[in-house]
Amino acid sequence: MVTILLIFAAAYLLGGIPCGYLIGKAKGVDIRELGSRNIGATNVTRTLGKPYGVLCFILDFLKGLLPTLAAKLWLAPWLGAPLDWAVIAAVFGAVLGHMKSPYLRFQGGKGVSTAAGAVLAITPYGALTAMLVWVVVVKSTRYVSLASITAALSLPLAAWLLSVTGVSPLPGLLLAMLALVAAATIVKHHANIARLLNGTENRFQKKA
Repeated sequence: MVTILLIFAAAYLLGGIPCGYLIGKAKGVDIRELGSRNIGATNVTRTLGKPYGVLCFILDFLKGLLPTLAAKLWLAPWLGAPLDWAVIAAVFGAVLGHMKSPYLRFQGGKGVSTAAGAVLAITPYGALTAMLVWVVVVKSTRYVSLASITAALSLPLAAWLLSVTGVSPLPGLLLAMLALVAAATIVKHHANIARLLNGTENRFQKKA
């Protein structure tokens, strides 16, 4: 239990690094006062430009990928911790850290990029399926929020289908965890869902 808590704490502190905020500060602005006021890659792209948005996405993605891979390939075997629980601790720590950053008074982003990195470490095919869904929805609607919600919905279903067909088997505990991560991501988009329903959600437009 102590090992699992340490993995969670380490992942939380890493996931909490507010990359979008730091990129904004390097450019002399507070990203929380611009655009949608979110510190994620979408708002960074809108307000600072595509290169900075891509950089933000990569950094947020790595915040989920690296601790999950470390727990899966190194920490759990080395420390003798149960593999499934070590992975779950890393995933939830990283995603929660991004959503509730200890460095920004527990404010943060919506966790999509960080969750995508973590999921890639667990089920690459499932992650790629969700990313493909995200791209298709963005290209067809220009709503990033709708794409993120749809991708989150598709993730646990894709992971389950890949598991039961033997393409990428996962234990039930990890499948349940993926469903919880997807649910948390959707809940974090509650304001976007309200705007989508009443037709006031902004479509994605890059910085001119």
